[in-house]
Amino acid sequence: MTKIVRTYLRELPVGAIGYIVGYDKVFKGYQGKLLAMGLTPGTQFIVIRQASKDWPIILEVRGNLIQLTQPEADALCIEEEE
Repeated sequence: MTKIVRTYLRELPVGAIGYIVGYDKVFKGYQGKLLAMGLTPGTQFIVIRQASKDWPIILEVRGNLIQLTQPEADALCIEEEE
């Protein structure tokens, strides 16, 4: 498993696998909500649906589907797995 440079969740294609490595300090207000959703550092996820004008980003995390708004998604620091 090779990890690449940290990126934004919105840049990953559908089907991409990644890991949460932390939270962007600019979006600190979202950290508590993300932690409550189970999006903790080290958590693996799969991108199920990418955001568009009318749809949120949907991730599969530990067998559950989680919807994130664009600001919530931008609050996550992630690494993509190749």
